[in-house]
Amino acid sequence: MAKTIKEINERIKKGKAVVVTAEEVIELAEKKGTKKAAQEVDVVTTGTFGPMCSSGAYFNFGHTKPRIKVGGGTSFLNNVPAYTGFAAVDIYIGATAIPDGDPRNSVFPGEFNYGGGHVIEDLVNGKDVAFVGTGYGTDCYPRKHVETLINIKDLNEAVLFNPRNGYQNYNVAVNLSDKVIYTYMGMLQPRLGNANYCSAGQLSPLLNDPLYKTIGIGTRIFLGGGIGYVVWNGTQHNPGVKRTPGGVPTSPAGTLAVMGDLKQMSPQWLKGASFTGYGVTLTVGIGIPIPILNEEILVHAAVKDEDIKAQVVDYSQSYPQVQPGSLGEVNYSQLKSGTIEVNGKKINTGGISSYAKAREIAQSLKQSIEKGAFLLTEPVALLPSADAGVTFKLLNERPLRKTRGK
Repeated sequence: MAKTIKEINERIKKGKAVVVTAEEVIELAEKKGTKKAAQEVDVVTTGTFGPMCSSGAYFNFGHTKPRIKVGGGTSFLNNVPAYTGFAAVDIYIGATAIPDGDPRNSVFPGEFNYGGGHVIEDLVNGKDVAFVGTGYGTDCYPRKHVETLINIKDLNEAVLFNPRNGYQNYNVAVNLSDKVIYTYMGMLQPRLGNANYCSAGQLSPLLNDPLYKTIGIGTRIFLGGGIGYVVWNGTQHNPGVKRTPGGVPTSPAGTLAVMGDLKQMSPQWLKGASFTGYGVTLTVGIGIPIPILNEEILVHAAVKDEDIKAQVVDYSQSYPQVQPGSLGEVNYSQLKSGTIEVNGKKINTGGISSYAKAREIAQSLKQSIEKGAFLLTEPVALLPSADAGVTFKLLNERPLRKTRGK
Protein backbone atom coordinates (compact mmCIF):
# COMPACT_ATOMS: atom_id res chain seq x y z
CA MET A 1 0.00 0.00 0.00
CA ALA A 2 1.35 3.41 -1.01
CA LYS A 3 2.25 5.95 1.67
CA THR A 4 2.39 9.74 1.66
CA ILE A 5 4.96 12.12 3.10
CA LYS A 6 2.25 13.54 5.35
CA GLU A 7 1.58 10.09 6.80
CA ILE A 8 5.30 9.46 7.30
CA ASN A 9 5.68 12.80 9.09
CA GLU A 10 2.86 11.87 11.46
CA ARG A 11 4.73 8.66 12.29
CA ILE A 12 7.92 10.66 12.85
CA LYS A 13 6.12 13.02 15.27
CA LYS A 14 4.81 10.04 17.23
CA GLY A 15 8.24 8.36 17.33
CA LYS A 16 6.95 5.41 15.32
CA ALA A 17 8.74 5.92 12.00
CA VAL A 18 11.04 3.16 10.78
CA VAL A 19 14.21 4.81 9.54
CA VAL A 20 17.20 2.97 8.03
CA THR A 21 20.31 4.09 6.20
CA ALA A 22 20.98 3.35 2.55
CA GLU A 23 23.41 0.64 3.69
CA GLU A 24 20.96 -0.96 6.09
CA VAL A 25 18.11 -1.08 3.58
CA ILE A 26 20.18 -3.29 1.25
CA GLU A 27 20.35 -6.10 3.81
CA LEU A 28 16.71 -5.58 4.78
CA ALA A 29 15.52 -5.84 1.17
CA GLU A 30 17.57 -9.00 0.61
CA LYS A 31 16.27 -10.57 3.82
CA LYS A 32 12.58 -9.68 3.61
CA GLY A 33 12.06 -8.87 -0.06
CA THR A 34 11.36 -5.45 -1.52
CA LYS A 35 7.59 -5.58 -1.09
CA LYS A 36 7.73 -6.37 2.63
CA ALA A 37 10.59 -3.96 3.21
CA ALA A 38 8.67 -1.16 1.47
CA GLN A 39 5.74 -1.75 3.83
CA GLU A 40 7.93 -1.64 6.92
CA VAL A 41 10.39 1.17 6.12
CA ASP A 42 9.32 4.82 6.16
CA VAL A 43 12.58 6.63 5.41
CA VAL A 44 15.98 5.76 3.97
CA THR A 45 18.81 8.17 4.78
CA THR A 46 21.75 8.87 2.50
CA GLY A 47 25.01 10.79 2.76
CA THR A 48 27.98 12.13 0.85
CA PHE A 49 31.08 14.09 1.90
CA GLY A 50 33.44 15.26 -0.78
CA PRO A 51 34.95 18.26 -2.56
CA MET A 52 32.25 20.32 -4.28
CA CYS A 53 33.86 23.20 -6.16
CA SER A 54 30.60 24.84 -7.23
CA SER A 55 29.91 26.09 -3.71
CA GLY A 56 30.04 29.40 -1.91
CA ALA A 57 28.36 31.70 0.57
CA TYR A 58 26.79 35.13 0.55
CA PHE A 59 26.82 37.64 3.38
CA ASN A 60 25.27 40.91 4.39
CA PHE A 61 27.80 42.59 6.66
CA GLY A 62 25.71 45.61 7.60
CA HIS A 63 26.04 49.32 6.87
CA THR A 64 29.05 51.33 7.97
CA LYS A 65 29.09 54.91 9.30
CA PRO A 66 29.17 56.70 6.94
CA ARG A 67 27.77 54.19 4.48
CA ILE A 68 29.81 52.47 1.80
CA LYS A 69 28.71 50.83 -1.43
CA VAL A 70 31.00 47.88 -2.11
CA GLY A 71 28.62 46.86 -4.90
CA GLY A 72 30.69 47.66 -7.96
CA GLY A 73 33.81 48.00 -5.80
CA THR A 74 36.01 45.29 -4.33
CA SER A 75 36.01 43.13 -1.23
CA PHE A 76 38.44 40.67 0.34
CA LEU A 77 38.03 38.18 3.16
CA ASN A 78 41.40 37.15 4.61
CA ASN A 79 42.90 38.43 1.35
CA VAL A 80 40.62 36.22 -0.75
CA PRO A 81 38.47 38.16 -3.26
CA ALA A 82 34.69 38.08 -2.94
CA TYR A 83 32.17 39.09 -5.60
CA THR A 84 30.55 42.50 -5.09
CA GLY A 85 28.15 42.89 -8.01
CA PHE A 86 25.08 43.14 -5.80
CA ALA A 87 23.80 45.94 -3.60
CA ALA A 88 25.76 48.07 -1.14
CA VAL A 89 26.81 45.56 1.53
CA ASP A 90 26.09 42.11 0.02
CA ILE A 91 29.00 39.93 -1.12
CA TYR A 92 29.47 36.35 -2.31
CA ILE A 93 32.63 34.29 -1.89
CA GLY A 94 33.20 31.23 -4.05
CA ALA A 95 34.82 28.08 -2.74
CA THR A 96 37.58 28.16 -5.37
CA ALA A 97 38.49 31.84 -4.97
CA ILE A 98 42.19 32.40 -4.27
CA PRO A 99 44.42 35.41 -3.54
CA ASP A 100 45.75 37.17 -6.62
CA GLY A 101 48.26 35.13 -8.56
CA ASP A 102 48.74 31.75 -10.19
CA PRO A 103 48.71 28.96 -7.58
CA ARG A 104 51.06 26.86 -9.70
CA ASN A 105 53.76 29.49 -9.26
CA SER A 106 53.47 29.74 -5.49
CA VAL A 107 56.35 29.13 -3.10
CA PHE A 108 54.68 25.89 -2.08
CA PRO A 109 54.77 23.07 -4.63
CA GLY A 110 51.62 23.47 -6.61
CA GLU A 111 49.03 25.54 -4.82
CA PHE A 112 47.89 28.15 -2.40
CA ASN A 113 47.02 26.58 0.90
CA TYR A 114 44.16 28.99 1.53
CA GLY A 115 41.15 30.18 -0.45
CA GLY A 116 37.41 30.67 -0.45
CA GLY A 117 36.62 27.25 0.99
CA HIS A 118 38.92 27.92 3.92
CA VAL A 119 37.32 31.33 4.55
CA ILE A 120 33.91 29.66 4.80
CA GLU A 121 35.29 27.03 7.18
CA ASP A 122 36.92 29.71 9.35
CA LEU A 123 33.68 31.68 9.59
CA VAL A 124 31.68 28.59 10.52
CA ASN A 125 34.37 27.85 13.11
CA GLY A 126 33.62 31.19 14.77
CA LYS A 127 36.95 32.75 13.84
CA ASP A 128 37.39 36.46 13.12
CA VAL A 129 38.04 37.13 9.44
CA ALA A 130 39.73 40.24 8.04
CA PHE A 131 37.38 42.17 5.75
CA VAL A 132 38.56 44.89 3.37
CA GLY A 133 36.07 46.64 1.11
CA THR A 134 36.23 49.54 -1.32
CA GLY A 135 33.61 51.67 -3.05
CA TYR A 136 33.70 54.46 -5.59
CA GLY A 137 31.72 56.92 -3.46
CA THR A 138 28.28 58.36 -4.16
CA ASP A 139 26.09 61.00 -2.54
CA CYS A 140 24.21 58.33 -0.58
CA TYR A 141 27.25 56.08 -0.03
CA PRO A 142 30.17 58.49 0.42
CA ARG A 143 32.67 56.17 2.12
CA LYS A 144 35.30 54.60 -0.13
CA HIS A 145 37.23 52.21 2.12
CA VAL A 146 36.64 49.95 5.12
CA GLU A 147 38.91 47.55 7.00
CA THR A 148 37.64 45.54 9.93
CA LEU A 149 37.33 42.08 11.48
CA ILE A 150 34.03 40.31 10.96
CA ASN A 151 32.59 37.31 12.77
CA ILE A 152 29.71 35.13 11.64
CA LYS A 153 27.68 35.93 14.76
CA ASP A 154 27.72 39.64 13.82
CA LEU A 155 26.64 39.24 10.20
CA ASN A 156 23.03 40.03 9.30
CA GLU A 157 22.86 37.03 6.98
CA ALA A 158 25.35 34.29 6.24
CA VAL A 159 23.98 31.78 3.74
CA LEU A 160 25.63 28.81 2.08
CA PHE A 161 24.48 28.75 -1.54
CA ASN A 162 25.94 26.04 -3.77
CA PRO A 163 24.95 26.00 -7.46
CA ARG A 164 26.13 22.42 -8.10
CA ASN A 165 26.44 19.75 -5.40
CA GLY A 166 25.73 16.06 -4.91
CA TYR A 167 26.70 14.84 -8.40
CA GLN A 168 24.81 11.72 -9.40
CA ASN A 169 27.70 9.42 -10.31
CA TYR A 170 31.00 10.64 -11.72
CA ASN A 171 34.03 9.70 -13.80
CA VAL A 172 36.93 7.52 -12.75
CA ALA A 173 39.99 9.61 -13.61
CA VAL A 174 43.18 8.10 -15.07
CA ASN A 175 46.18 9.42 -16.98
CA LEU A 176 47.48 7.77 -20.16
CA SER A 177 50.17 10.38 -20.81
CA ASP A 178 53.85 10.15 -19.90
CA LYS A 179 53.81 12.88 -17.27
CA VAL A 180 52.07 13.52 -13.96
CA ILE A 181 48.98 15.71 -14.28
CA TYR A 182 47.26 17.71 -11.53
CA THR A 183 43.47 17.87 -11.63
CA TYR A 184 40.41 18.49 -9.47
CA MET A 185 40.32 14.70 -9.23
CA GLY A 186 43.72 14.79 -7.58
CA MET A 187 47.19 13.94 -8.84
CA LEU A 188 47.15 11.36 -11.63
CA GLN A 189 50.29 9.33 -12.20
CA PRO A 190 51.47 8.70 -15.77
CA ARG A 191 50.81 5.54 -17.78
CA LEU A 192 47.81 4.43 -15.71
CA GLY A 193 49.67 4.82 -12.44
CA ASN A 194 46.48 5.28 -10.41
CA ALA A 195 42.72 5.86 -10.70
CA ASN A 196 40.72 8.36 -8.63
CA TYR A 197 36.97 8.46 -8.14
CA CYS A 198 34.60 10.72 -6.20
CA SER A 199 31.28 9.35 -5.02
CA ALA A 200 29.79 7.61 -2.00
CA GLY A 201 28.27 5.03 -4.33
CA GLN A 202 25.44 3.18 -2.61
CA LEU A 203 25.15 5.91 0.04
CA SER A 204 25.07 8.83 -2.41
CA PRO A 205 21.72 10.71 -2.37
CA LEU A 206 20.84 10.89 -6.05
CA LEU A 207 22.00 7.34 -6.72
CA ASN A 208 19.35 6.20 -4.22
CA ASP A 209 16.66 8.18 -6.02
CA PRO A 210 17.98 7.89 -9.57
CA LEU A 211 14.79 9.03 -11.33
CA TYR A 212 14.14 11.95 -8.93
CA LYS A 213 10.87 10.53 -7.63
CA THR A 214 11.22 12.13 -4.17
CA ILE A 215 14.09 14.65 -4.31
CA GLY A 216 12.99 17.97 -5.76
CA ILE A 217 12.77 21.70 -5.21
CA GLY A 218 11.96 22.29 -1.55
CA THR A 219 13.35 19.00 -0.23
CA ARG A 220 14.75 19.50 3.28
CA ILE A 221 18.26 18.09 3.67
CA PHE A 222 21.24 17.78 6.00
CA LEU A 223 23.63 20.44 4.73
CA GLY A 224 27.00 21.18 6.30
CA GLY A 225 25.80 19.97 9.69
CA GLY A 226 22.67 22.14 9.64
CA ILE A 227 19.36 22.11 7.79
CA GLY A 228 19.29 23.11 4.15
CA TYR A 229 17.05 22.80 1.11
CA VAL A 230 17.22 21.81 -2.52
CA VAL A 231 16.39 25.04 -4.35
CA TRP A 232 16.77 24.00 -8.01
CA ASN A 233 18.44 21.43 -10.16
CA GLY A 234 22.17 22.06 -10.09
CA THR A 235 24.17 23.44 -12.98
CA GLN A 236 25.18 20.80 -15.53
CA HIS A 237 22.13 18.72 -14.51
CA ASN A 238 22.17 16.12 -17.29
CA PRO A 239 19.48 13.52 -16.69
CA GLY A 240 19.25 12.04 -20.18
CA VAL A 241 22.43 9.95 -20.03
CA LYS A 242 22.65 6.19 -20.47
CA ARG A 243 21.21 4.26 -17.51
CA THR A 244 21.07 0.68 -16.30
CA PRO A 245 17.72 -1.17 -16.43
CA GLY A 246 17.32 -0.11 -12.78
CA GLY A 247 17.55 3.56 -13.74
CA VAL A 248 21.06 4.18 -12.39
CA PRO A 249 23.10 6.50 -14.66
CA THR A 250 26.40 5.10 -15.90
CA SER A 251 28.05 8.54 -16.20
CA PRO A 252 27.66 11.96 -14.52
CA ALA A 253 23.97 12.89 -14.53
CA GLY A 254 21.83 14.82 -12.03
CA THR A 255 23.03 17.63 -9.76
CA LEU A 256 21.49 19.80 -7.03
CA ALA A 257 21.54 23.49 -6.16
CA VAL A 258 21.31 23.73 -2.37
CA MET A 259 21.26 26.42 0.29
CA GLY A 260 21.02 26.83 4.05
CA ASP A 261 21.81 29.04 7.02
CA LEU A 262 25.60 29.04 7.47
CA LYS A 263 25.17 30.03 11.12
CA GLN A 264 23.66 26.60 11.84
CA MET A 265 26.48 24.67 10.23
CA SER A 266 29.60 22.98 11.55
CA PRO A 267 33.25 23.01 10.44
CA GLN A 268 33.07 19.22 10.83
CA TRP A 269 30.95 19.14 7.66
CA LEU A 270 32.31 22.16 5.77
CA LYS A 271 36.05 22.01 5.23
CA GLY A 272 38.34 23.98 2.97
CA ALA A 273 40.61 21.78 0.87
CA SER A 274 43.55 22.31 -1.45
CA PHE A 275 44.49 20.27 -4.52
CA THR A 276 48.07 20.45 -5.76
CA GLY A 277 48.26 22.15 -9.14
CA TYR A 278 44.50 22.82 -9.26
CA GLY A 279 43.58 25.12 -6.40
CA VAL A 280 41.17 25.23 -3.49
CA THR A 281 37.65 23.96 -2.94
CA LEU A 282 35.14 23.21 -0.20
CA THR A 283 34.39 19.74 1.10
CA VAL A 284 30.66 19.59 1.81
CA GLY A 285 28.57 17.13 3.81
CA ILE A 286 25.09 16.44 2.43
CA GLY A 287 22.47 13.96 3.58
CA ILE A 288 19.04 13.51 2.02
CA PRO A 289 16.13 11.48 3.43
CA ILE A 290 14.20 9.39 0.94
CA PRO A 291 10.56 8.73 1.90
CA ILE A 292 9.59 5.19 0.98
CA LEU A 293 6.23 5.85 -0.63
CA ASN A 294 6.05 2.59 -2.56
CA GLU A 295 8.02 -0.50 -3.56
CA GLU A 296 9.59 1.12 -6.63
CA ILE A 297 11.24 3.81 -4.50
CA LEU A 298 12.56 1.19 -2.07
CA VAL A 299 14.03 -0.86 -4.92
CA HIS A 300 15.96 2.21 -6.06
CA ALA A 301 17.04 3.05 -2.50
CA ALA A 302 18.40 -0.48 -2.05
CA VAL A 303 20.92 -0.05 -4.86
CA LYS A 304 24.29 -1.73 -4.23
CA ASP A 305 27.80 -0.67 -5.16
CA GLU A 306 28.10 -3.52 -7.64
CA ASP A 307 25.03 -2.17 -9.49
CA ILE A 308 26.52 1.32 -9.95
CA LYS A 309 28.87 1.69 -12.92
CA ALA A 310 31.21 4.57 -13.76
CA GLN A 311 33.19 5.48 -16.87
CA VAL A 312 36.99 5.34 -16.82
CA VAL A 313 38.21 8.57 -18.43
CA ASP A 314 41.70 9.65 -19.54
CA TYR A 315 42.09 13.16 -18.08
CA SER A 316 45.20 13.84 -20.14
CA GLN A 317 43.23 13.84 -23.40
CA SER A 318 39.56 12.89 -23.32
CA TYR A 319 38.16 15.18 -20.63
CA PRO A 320 35.68 16.86 -20.97
CA GLN A 321 34.77 15.32 -24.34
CA VAL A 322 34.32 11.87 -22.86
CA GLN A 323 33.80 8.89 -25.10
CA PRO A 324 31.72 6.59 -22.85
CA GLY A 325 33.20 3.16 -22.57
CA SER A 326 36.40 4.02 -24.45
CA LEU A 327 38.45 2.80 -21.48
CA GLY A 328 35.68 0.66 -20.10
CA GLU A 329 33.49 1.02 -17.07
CA VAL A 330 33.81 -0.33 -13.54
CA ASN A 331 31.44 -0.63 -10.61
CA TYR A 332 31.84 0.91 -7.18
CA SER A 333 32.44 -2.42 -5.51
CA GLN A 334 35.51 -2.82 -7.71
CA LEU A 335 36.62 0.77 -7.03
CA LYS A 336 36.32 0.33 -3.28
CA SER A 337 38.29 -2.94 -3.42
CA GLY A 338 41.42 -0.85 -4.06
CA THR A 339 42.27 -2.03 -7.58
CA ILE A 340 40.68 -2.10 -11.00
CA GLU A 341 41.87 -3.31 -14.39
CA VAL A 342 42.20 -0.87 -17.30
CA ASN A 343 43.68 -1.83 -20.67
CA GLY A 344 44.84 -5.11 -19.14
CA LYS A 345 46.72 -3.38 -16.31
CA LYS A 346 45.83 -3.58 -12.63
CA ILE A 347 45.95 -0.13 -11.04
CA ASN A 348 45.31 1.20 -7.54
CA THR A 349 42.19 3.25 -6.86
CA GLY A 350 41.64 6.13 -4.46
CA GLY A 351 38.44 7.87 -3.40
CA ILE A 352 38.63 11.63 -2.93
CA SER A 353 35.29 11.63 -1.12
CA SER A 354 34.97 9.97 2.28
CA TYR A 355 32.72 6.93 2.55
CA ALA A 356 33.22 6.83 6.33
CA LYS A 357 31.98 10.42 6.65
CA ALA A 358 29.07 9.71 4.30
CA ARG A 359 28.09 6.88 6.62
CA GLU A 360 28.25 9.24 9.61
CA ILE A 361 25.96 11.72 7.85
CA ALA A 362 23.40 9.03 7.00
CA GLN A 363 23.46 7.85 10.63
CA SER A 364 23.18 11.39 12.00
CA LEU A 365 20.21 12.14 9.76
CA LYS A 366 18.59 8.85 10.79
CA GLN A 367 18.91 9.76 14.47
CA SER A 368 17.48 13.25 13.93
CA ILE A 369 14.43 11.81 12.18
CA GLU A 370 13.93 9.16 14.87
CA LYS A 371 13.99 11.90 17.55
CA GLY A 372 11.36 13.90 15.66
CA ALA A 373 13.84 16.74 15.11
CA PHE A 374 13.78 16.47 11.31
CA LEU A 375 10.57 16.25 9.28
CA LEU A 376 10.32 15.54 5.57
CA THR A 377 9.05 18.04 3.00
CA GLU A 378 6.98 17.66 -0.14
CA PRO A 379 8.86 18.93 -3.20
CA VAL A 380 7.09 21.92 -4.74
CA ALA A 381 8.41 20.78 -8.13
CA LEU A 382 10.34 17.75 -9.34
CA LEU A 383 13.73 17.90 -11.02
CA PRO A 384 14.00 17.49 -14.80
CA SER A 385 13.94 13.72 -15.23
CA ALA A 386 15.52 11.20 -17.58
CA ASP A 387 12.95 11.87 -20.31
CA ALA A 388 14.19 15.48 -20.50
CA GLY A 389 17.09 14.22 -22.62
CA VAL A 390 20.75 15.24 -22.52
CA THR A 391 20.84 18.88 -21.47
CA PHE A 392 24.52 19.62 -20.76
CA LYS A 393 26.41 21.19 -23.66
CA LEU A 394 30.00 22.25 -24.21
CA LEU A 395 30.61 25.89 -25.02
CA ASN A 396 30.06 26.80 -28.65
CA GLU A 397 32.95 29.22 -29.09
CA ARG A 398 32.40 31.99 -31.64
CA PRO A 399 34.54 35.02 -32.53
CA LEU A 400 33.55 38.26 -30.81
CA ARG A 401 32.05 40.96 -33.03
CA LYS A 402 32.49 44.68 -32.47
CA THR A 403 29.27 46.36 -31.43
CA ARG A 404 30.60 49.86 -30.90
CA GLY A 405 32.88 52.29 -32.66
CA LYS A 406 31.86 51.31 -36.16
